[in-house]
Amino acid sequence: MTPLKISSARMVAEARARIEELDSAEAIALHGRPDVVFVDLRDVRERQRIGFIPGSFHCPRGMLEFWVDPESPYFKEIFAEEGKRFIFHCASGWRSALSVALLQDMGFAAAHLRDGFSGWQKAEGPMVPPAET
Repeated sequence: MTPLKISSARMVAEARARIEELDSAEAIALHGRPDVVFVDLRDVRERQRIGFIPGSFHCPRGMLEFWVDPESPYFKEIFAEEGKRFIFHCASGWRSALSVALLQDMGFAAAHLRDGFSGWQKAEGPMVPPAET
């Protein structure tokens, strides 16, 4: 295999250096506020298998740019709500770091949960448990 020009770990590190990161305690303190929207980037199967943050909006990572862009036919109105603070998360913080950096490049203000849903769980943040199978 030809060596990559940049590793995924380096991409995440560079993204984290230029975006707003929240630790789990900070994010938990914001949970439930009407001006804060938690956006879950994980696959729907992750949410079903592991659980999710109550009230979080599910946006699959592959649709993010299209759902946020008001010129896209896939645009979701939630991303146009005035006065909202958007906090994105994934399982461990890698996907959300890259996503928030991309959104920042697009001109969309957002933060991310540094340790992802796994950090939220360890900090005993509120969660909807996994679906029963």
